[in-house]
Amino acid sequence: MSHFAQVENGIVTQVIVAEQDVIDSGLFGTGWVQTSYNTHGGQHPEGRPLRKNYAGIGYTYDAGRDAFIPPKPFASWLLNEETCLWSAPTPMPIDEKRYSWNEEQLAWIEIPTI
Repeated sequence: MSHFAQVENGIVTQVIVAEQDVIDSGLFGTGWVQTSYNTHGGQHPEGRPLRKNYAGIGYTYDAGRDAFIPPKPFASWLLNEETCLWSAPTPMPIDEKRYSWNEEQLAWIEIPTI
């Protein structure tokens, strides 16, 4: 069995598990694109990534890139062309603290510990 995303006007509307021959039969309509549950950022544990990312409802399917792209989380974030994932305009600090992106300040803000 494989995972398939139904794409309508470039947007994923549902993801199902089915056999390829069932998808090919047209039983569930058209617009199905195979996706891999184990693919993230163009990486796959067995070295066979499929369409950059596992599809999710609301993701965009970019046929030119042959990639599923998650919704853009913030207006300032940029698409990484290699991974088809969104990145903040400044990297998150790497330390023991927790951070949240603040779009108004265009900065990572430390989340206070309780």
